Amino acid sequence: MATIAPPPDEEPALPGDGAARAPSPLRYADYRYYWFARFTAVMATMAMVVVIGYQLYDTARTDYGMSIREASFQLGLLGLVQFVPLAILTPVAGWAADRFERRSVAIFSNLIDIGIAATLGWFTWTGGLTLPLLFALAALHGVARVFSGPAMSAIAPNIVPIEVLPRAIAMSSIAWQSAAVVGPAAGGLIYAAHPASVYVFAAVLLALSALTLGRVRPVLPPPAEVRGHPLREMVDGLQFTWKERFLLGTITLDLFAVILSGATAMLPVYARDILHAGSEGLGFLRAAPAIGAAIVALGLAIRPIERNVGVKMLWAVAVFGAGTVAFGLSTNFALSMLLLIVMGAADMFSVFVRGTLIQLNTPDHMRGRVSAVSGLAISASNELGEMRAGAMAAVLGPIGAVVVGGAAAIGVTAIWAWLFPELRHARTFKPQFEPAAR
Repeated sequence: MATIAPPPDEEPALPGDGAARAPSPLRYADYRYYWFARFTAVMATMAMVVVIGYQLYDTARTDYGMSIREASFQLGLLGLVQFVPLAILTPVAGWAADRFERRSVAIFSNLIDIGIAATLGWFTWTGGLTLPLLFALAALHGVARVFSGPAMSAIAPNIVPIEVLPRAIAMSSIAWQSAAVVGPAAGGLIYAAHPASVYVFAAVLLALSALTLGRVRPVLPPPAEVRGHPLREMVDGLQFTWKERFLLGTITLDLFAVILSGATAMLPVYARDILHAGSEGLGFLRAAPAIGAAIVALGLAIRPIERNVGVKMLWAVAVFGAGTVAFGLSTNFALSMLLLIVMGAADMFSVFVRGTLIQLNTPDHMRGRVSAVSGLAISASNELGEMRAGAMAAVLGPIGAVVVGGAAAIGVTAIWAWLFPELRHARTFKPQFEPAAR
């Protein structure tokens, strides 16, 4: 089986039962390498993603002569082309994370993104960008993401003891969210100064992430005698998630709430044509949710929540929907930034609870596959949410698309609280059931 980090000297504490007294995950060298690798990779990809969205929207408006609604629809298509490889390859990616050495899978994903950054940098430098090229490279980035997510998620539980895991997840979220603050802001500013340089910046960070991740000790897959046929293992991961109502409710809550309320795709529209903030403003708008998320993640890393975790997760999703409605109606840049910060804080709270519950309610030999299913839901919510926003913007305009979506997310939260009472009844992070696949 995969190697597990040695326990700390003190008596282990069950998550949700004195978890705040657990030692810091930074005490473990492997986790420090993992944290830094995650930080640099996310910073690089976030810088790329924010610039790709702006370049696509600007290219559609400038080179193709599209209207605001037509160009907004292109942003929705951008989400769709990133989702297609995720939908197709998620079972394969989850199987790969449970079958192969997990660091190697994550490093391979970084190498794909380095190639994408080099290609975009060249075509930006030579002025040869076209919509088909941007769509094709966005789809390839979706391939890299689908393999990276399950592998990286499944590494953390194997390099720290279980009683440290809630704090490790919170600190991993700090890495993600702080990088999501710096990455978009840096990407927007670098792009404004010298467009092609942003992709050089991203490629260097991705290479640094791959080298640092290589310093983590190997996270080995299960021995050959406990493995099944690849197709059978892929199906097992999907069936396990489907049969466990608690996991199903937790994962699908985020899926449907963000599909309906996602406003990220419309940020280039708001930055360029509503708030008139340009590419620099877009970088700050993209970074704003991560500011709120980083603040909440830091607080949770210092003192993780322990009680009534399910109800708090539901309320956080509702607050996210309400913030989306208010953001959609705002025409003031400062107010829009503040609302995005609130949305990011609410989202981070939900992500922390959901991520901890999923990891602690999944046996280790299934973590890659369940993480892949969870990752598909997250990616589907983001990419299909962008497609939904783009399609609605073509009919209702960008403001209508954002406001209606946020209101719908509040409704989804209420429905899920009724459909899945297990979520409301989750008092602590202790396993809500005995996993059937042990």
